[in-house]
Amino acid sequence: MSHFKSILALAAALSLGAAGASAETMHIFWKDLRPASQAIAEDAGLPMIAARLPDHGETLSQGLQDKTIKLAGYALPVDRDGDLVYQFLLVPWTGACSHMPTPPPNQIVLVTPAHPYKMSQAYQPVAVTGALKPDMEKSQLFILDGVSVIQSGYSVRKAEVVGVDTVPDTITLPVNSPWSFLNKKKN
Repeated sequence: MSHFKSILALAAALSLGAAGASAETMHIFWKDLRPASQAIAEDAGLPMIAARLPDHGETLSQGLQDKTIKLAGYALPVDRDGDLVYQFLLVPWTGACSHMPTPPPNQIVLVTPAHPYKMSQAYQPVAVTGALKPDMEKSQLFILDGVSVIQSGYSVRKAEVVGVDTVPDTITLPVNSPWSFLNKKKN
């Protein structure tokens, strides 16, 4: 009977150890995914284009590897069937990759939800929770004027995805409209 008790004690210790070792979720922001020395699009006053950066935006935050993170952004479907999305790019601003220049890879996360996420439109604001992997991957994105290949610097697989009302650190980019001359006041 003592053998049975030692097995129970070992099982209890293992379950307590596993519970004590469970990862805490870190709420991160887009700035946490890029080197501190890299300007953000808002500071530069124009959309960030990876080719303009000395490292092409490929410097990743290795300190976050395998950490359970929560990050809010805008979902751009990569793999979908109707309104069910099986994989998407999480980007820091609306219009990124299709209407605006593509953010650098260290500002794009390739997300594979644990369960297909129901999405009615592109660029829905969502929060993603899961283990972050710094990992350069290329995805084909089907947009109005053809196929675009987008490089992401991070991935989150088996992610929990929830809709949010706002993205706390969203970047508001200047809009270069060909119709801006209509807004100019006459003297």
